[in-house]
Amino acid sequence: MNSTALIIVVLLYLGATIYLGWLGYKHTSSAKDYYTAGGEVNPYLMAMGYTTAFISTSAIVGFGGTASVYGFSMFWLVTFNIIVGIFVAFIWIGRRTRAIGKNLGAQTFPELIGLRFKSDFIKKFSAIVITVFMPLYAAAVMIGGARFMEMSLNMSYSMSLIIMAVIVGAYVLAGGMKGVLYTSAFQGTLMLVVMLCLIIYTYVTLGGISGAHTALANMAHLVPKELIASGHRGWTAMPAFLSPNWWFVFSSLVLAVGIGVLAQPQLAVRYMTVKSNKELYRALVGGGIAIMIFTGAGYACGPLTNVYFYKELGQISMHVFPNTDTVIPAFISATMPAWISYVFLLTLLSAAMSTLASQFHVIATSVSYDLYTPKQANDQKRLTFARYGTIFGLVATVLLSFVLPGSIIARATAIFFGLCAAGFFPVYLFGIFWKRITTSGAIAGLVSGTAVYVFIMFFINARMADTFKICQVFFGQTCLAGEPWNYIDPLVYTFPICFLAAIVVSYMTQNTIDEQHVSKCFTFAKGKVDLDKREVARRAN
Repeated sequence: MNSTALIIVVLLYLGATIYLGWLGYKHTSSAKDYYTAGGEVNPYLMAMGYTTAFISTSAIVGFGGTASVYGFSMFWLVTFNIIVGIFVAFIWIGRRTRAIGKNLGAQTFPELIGLRFKSDFIKKFSAIVITVFMPLYAAAVMIGGARFMEMSLNMSYSMSLIIMAVIVGAYVLAGGMKGVLYTSAFQGTLMLVVMLCLIIYTYVTLGGISGAHTALANMAHLVPKELIASGHRGWTAMPAFLSPNWWFVFSSLVLAVGIGVLAQPQLAVRYMTVKSNKELYRALVGGGIAIMIFTGAGYACGPLTNVYFYKELGQISMHVFPNTDTVIPAFISATMPAWISYVFLLTLLSAAMSTLASQFHVIATSVSYDLYTPKQANDQKRLTFARYGTIFGLVATVLLSFVLPGSIIARATAIFFGLCAAGFFPVYLFGIFWKRITTSGAIAGLVSGTAVYVFIMFFINARMADTFKICQVFFGQTCLAGEPWNYIDPLVYTFPICFLAAIVVSYMTQNTIDEQHVSKCFTFAKGKVDLDKREVARRAN
């Protein structure tokens, strides 16, 4: 280890991060600044803030390691990430969310859907789901960063977790959304440059694109027998249709993450940080390019690590590293010069920290603003409560990071994305597109989707149930269902249930929301008017 090079690189990185966090603190003087950065964010900050909140070590380390097992079929997730996570999100979802959020004065995602349906229950139920389950996703991200620090710096896993928690917690506590966005822009830019270098370096090391892919295709006979029995047909081929591997890749990873991104609370609030639709559209191109590079590089390198480790050690990646969360960190440490490895260390820390900052911010606002803060509290008290909420999210995430099992990053990420798709998505989607949905219909979709997903996660799906062990405690077995039901992702069952519940109950119940409120929301959402603050206030009165 070159201590001098490491110290220089780390000091430069920490200096930039601390300065940007301080800048966020200096520009945060109100609760609105803390929650939505004052609603005046420029397109570059929006693009980097959105993509780094979306893509983190869970994508680069966790999903990259998962790709080392399941191969290039993971590229379907890249396609979903770009088409759904950027273009659909920004053009259709983001534009309406920004307009309705600003019209209703929403500061958080739970408040947005709560105000849309004039339901305090929806607001608080959504905040509880975020408070309980987002630490699981945050822990997955933190584990990815800590594992890389552990392997690169020969540092204990516990110390790595604590260092990450202290750094991220400090600038989220101080700067709120502005601190998050300023640091995310810097970290996202660093990630873009380094991930491009990673994919280029990988192909050069393995003999070019053609040589690397040919070598990987010729290794299909090395796939373990248990994976072949589950439908694995080689790292360059698709899994057998409807096989357990196919269901895992396409229902648990591609579908859950690809669709779940549209209802991510930490991403939805980003739409409310820009001042007009024009900024959203300008951010779209940069966001699409960033997502393609972040995910494409990780998902390409994952399968190709098999070529490298087989040449060097005579074994495929999963045999060298049974914990797939360590595959990408080990590959980078083994193939690259020390100083480049240090830069990658900072890149993965950037990926982790930018996403963690967004997650802690959302947990903080859910706990403090949506669940706890009294209505009569003044602006300074709201800001103080928000910082207490950050501490809660930080502690919960660190504790989970110590107890979760290995190879958990991709799985935990998919669980949270799937839960958001099952519970939040129908309510959120209908709330901004369908005037006829009633408050009762929204509650039915939200509660049924969440409840069914959680039940299947704990008691039916074998992979998820084995992670949480709740079914084992109550019934003495891993899960309650046999094949094929025990490897189909909960989202496949839940999606039609929550949508049907929202639609059926809406047609069976009276809409208690006054027509003027609904009309006002949809007039803004369609962009027919772009009112200034005085006109918004006049119409509200």
